[in-house]
Parts: sequence; C-alpha cells; structure tokens
Amino acid sequence: MRTTDAPRTTVHLAVYDTLADWEPGFATAHLRAGTAFRAGRTGFDVVTVGLGDDRPVTTMGGLRITPDTTLDALAPGDSALLILPGAGLWDAGDTLAPFARTARTFLEAGVPVAAICGATAGLAREGLLDSRTHTSGAAGYLAAQDGYAGGGHYRETDAVRDRGLITAGPTEPVAFAREILAELDVLEPHVLDAWFRLFRHSDASAFPVLAAAGQEGEAA
Repeated sequence: MRTTDAPRTTVHLAVYDTLADWEPGFATAHLRAGTAFRAGRTGFDVVTVGLGDDRPVTTMGGLRITPDTTLDALAPGDSALLILPGAGLWDAGDTLAPFARTARTFLEAGVPVAAICGATAGLAREGLLDSRTHTSGAAGYLAAQDGYAGGGHYRETDAVRDRGLITAGPTEPVAFAREILAELDVLEPHVLDAWFRLFRHSDASAFPVLAAAGQEGEAA
C-alpha cells in the first residue's frame, strides 16, 4: 500500500550526466499535456532530481539541466512516480547506484518506478528485477549484471509493467510512455490506445480519437 491516500500530482525525473535525451520525453510531455484529454484531471508537475547537489548536468545530447531538487530530499510520499532514464553512467561504475536504492524505497512504499535502458541494469544489480516481469535492451545485457537473478522473468517485448515497476529498452520511448500513462491512469484506455497508435505507428486513424477526447476534456 502507498504511504498515503492523498492524491499526488508530482512525477520525479532523475537527471544525471550522459542522460539519454530521447528516452523520457514522450512520457514527461504527455504527463503534463495528456490530462487535457481526460475530464477532471489537472495534470502532473515534472520535477527533476539530481544526485547530490544542484549543479547542472549535461545530457548525452549536450543539453544542460539544473535539478529542481536532490536525491536526499526525495521521499516516496511526495511522489506519484519516479522515472529513471538511461545514461552511459549506469554502465560506468556505481555512481548512479543511489538512484537504484531509492527505487527500492519507492517500490517498498507502493510508489511506482519507471526505468528504461541502462537504468534497468542498475535495478538488476539492486535485485529489483529478480521477482518482477521486466524487459530491457536485451536479455544478455541484464544477464551480465552482478547479482541479477531475474532471467526467468525477462520478456522480449517493447515495455513491461508489473506491480508498480515499468521497464523498457532504449528503442522504446513511446511504449515506455504508454506504460507510465497507464500506471498513472492519465488517459482512458481507448484514448491511450489511440495515442500509442499515432505516436508509435503514425496511424492517422487514431487522430480523430485524440481530437474528440481533447474536445471533451476542454468542455468538462
């Protein structure tokens, strides 16, 4: 169970040097804008979280992000979800291990965590994939991580959601966002399906569904 029943409207996005820019973008943009497609929703604020200070980090694409807060100030009770993007640092030692430990704290408190690409390796080393269905960039990538014992729960698919934990590989930012939006109940299921078809498959038949939902949201 979660630590409190009060509604939470803040999603926390971990930021660190070498962050893979493309991986969280669909999710963060539509956490703010997607609620316009559902009546009665006010949207989510996305708050960035740095490792230990407020110095700017530099993403893989060269963007500089100044964290809004730091990991030591982050508590599960203040969050609706923690997003852990991939980054080269996940494969370069234990620098980001504190984020994986925080993910454990979140999951134990009943607050969901979403990890993509290299962040799944960090969770594997923390033992958080040993009993949950999950995916990543490749099964062999996780199998090479020290302490990982979750091979039997690995699935070859675009993204997986199991008991509050969302995982995806680096080529699946849209599917990653789909599972995040589903976990937080941002869109009606048929609207979410249309959203995914449009952004993942460029399915033009999905656009009228989103347009209709947007008009309903504005009228509410």
